[in-house]
Amino acid sequence: MDDLALHARVQAGDPSALEELYGRYAPSAFGLALRVTGDATLAQDVVQDAFLALWDRPRAFDPDRGPLRTWLLALVHHRAVDAVRREARLRERATRAANLEPPAVEDPADEVVEDADLAERRRRVREALAGLPADQRRVIEMAYFDGKTQPEIASELKIPLGTVKTRTFAAMRRLRAAMEGPARAEVASDGRAGGRAGGWEDA
Repeated sequence: MDDLALHARVQAGDPSALEELYGRYAPSAFGLALRVTGDATLAQDVVQDAFLALWDRPRAFDPDRGPLRTWLLALVHHRAVDAVRREARLRERATRAANLEPPAVEDPADEVVEDADLAERRRRVREALAGLPADQRRVIEMAYFDGKTQPEIASELKIPLGTVKTRTFAAMRRLRAAMEGPARAEVASDGRAGGRAGGWEDA
């Protein structure tokens, strides 16, 4: 199945399509992230974040602007660069704190927005995962954090493959609902408060 068909299935909420794209492009994405970050753990976090972003907001990809692979790797590269910058800032702060030096002059607006966005996204992911039933959370962790295929999960957990697929599908639906819920509530609140300020277009 080609990438556009898989993307359409992701947009329709099919987690097996995301798993297929992950298996297809995660190695290249990890290699790119590793070259940029120089750290395997950080690179893995970047790749997971990129695929979660694809699942959470599949409409961000516009097929008229190029192939899905190009878009996905560009997203990974962008997030890897951001991750390196964040790590560099953290190391600099730690060094200055250890040496009792005053903080470096930074643009507080950029820092606050970037750090708040990352913290909020991670908080929502953690809360969404924590809210899953234990059996569903386990298959998601094995598939998307450990990189195991559904047959491997079924073999390791000693459950039918169909059960793995059912749990994965249910978990991904719950995760999408949990991730979209706060954003939709905020949009609705802004719309009520803004009155005639105009409409909102889903990105």
